[in-house]
Amino acid sequence: MGNIVAIVGRPNVGKSTFFNRLIQRREAIVDAVSGVTRDRHYGKSDWNGREFSVIDTGGYAIGSDDAFEAEIDKQVVLAIEEADVIIFMVDVEGGISPMDEDVAQLLRKVKKPVFLTVNKVDNGAREEQAMEFYSLGLGEYYTIAGINGSGTGDLLDAVVKALPEVEEVEEEELPRFAVVGRPNAGKSSFINALIGEERYIVTDIAGTTRDSIDTRYNRFGFEFNLVDTAGIRRKTKVKEDIEFYSVMRSVRAIEHADVCLLILDATRGFDGQVQNIFWLAQRNRKGIVILVNKWDLLEKETNTMKEFEAKIRREIEPFTDVPIVFISVLNKQRIFKAMETAVEVYKNRSKKIKTSVLNETLLPMIENYPPPAYKGKYVKIKFITQLPTPQPQFAFFCNLPQYVRDPYKRFLENKLRDEFDFKGVPISVYMRKK
Repeated sequence: MGNIVAIVGRPNVGKSTFFNRLIQRREAIVDAVSGVTRDRHYGKSDWNGREFSVIDTGGYAIGSDDAFEAEIDKQVVLAIEEADVIIFMVDVEGGISPMDEDVAQLLRKVKKPVFLTVNKVDNGAREEQAMEFYSLGLGEYYTIAGINGSGTGDLLDAVVKALPEVEEVEEEELPRFAVVGRPNAGKSSFINALIGEERYIVTDIAGTTRDSIDTRYNRFGFEFNLVDTAGIRRKTKVKEDIEFYSVMRSVRAIEHADVCLLILDATRGFDGQVQNIFWLAQRNRKGIVILVNKWDLLEKETNTMKEFEAKIRREIEPFTDVPIVFISVLNKQRIFKAMETAVEVYKNRSKKIKTSVLNETLLPMIENYPPPAYKGKYVKIKFITQLPTPQPQFAFFCNLPQYVRDPYKRFLENKLRDEFDFKGVPISVYMRKK
């Protein structure tokens, strides 16, 4: 289970720079032209051992100021609904703008923790200037300099403190499946086809978050919880087509699932947005099954399944050990197969391998193909064990862990996959000092 932190504010106050610092990636394009950061911004961050998802609501609006205002309001409302904590960023250089006042007005009514953050404060004079932001009526503020990161530590300490304690719900170990994908890929229809008539519903448990409904089903001979993001009532007037909305929903659903069923529309292919969702599920170390929907529309063309599948596997390298199931929701084709596969992936994700078996199986292979020597030093791997984590992570104990490079770690991961079947599950391999 994870928490979501949203960063809101008008364009060019430094949201993207701050966001990049949090997720330590140079992903967002930072540019002074209004609204250039068109990229979807979401990623994982952790501070003092607390993990959370960060969403940067920046840079969607195009065109006139009015359009912009409406768009910013929309994003703020969205952030208010979806996030656990909101960081409202303003810029000391620009002072208070009418747009800041609008945002503040929306945020003053919110029951959630809001952190007013004044950016670009890198000297004493600017510290003084920052005081004008008291007039926004949001109480205390934090001053930071996004470029060099000063002040961000105090802000993040406070943010992490304000995150709701995540209840570890342990009572039942039912698999949690989330159906994710772009709008109109067939998520709702898949869920309806899956569940069939109402009588399959065992119980409705309101999700731990106000808005993801966990429904317990007993169908196809197994019980599972469905984290349903598709049929959620829309509380805002946000237009259906807002991709951002579905991204928010996916982030939340992925956080709460064991296995993600990623549905894509065969006619649109495995495009950037689908890849983003895949990447997010993989980064969250969730089980993944890719479902290619509407395959019946392509079957008549020359597109063979093999080619289509090979293309997807090229896109998801190096984590290619993922089941791909071709389905047609409309014709209820292979829906049972999709669920069976999800259950297999769930079992793979919770698989525990005995230490003795790991060592007996892998040490001989490692001896035949040891890590390449580095700077004339030879690495000797002595012992392997699986870590007691919810998803598969393995520690390889050796004399010089710092000399083991990524290609060799991938070799070890592939050996684990060949021997023990972790299809659909991201594996972490760590080198530890013996």
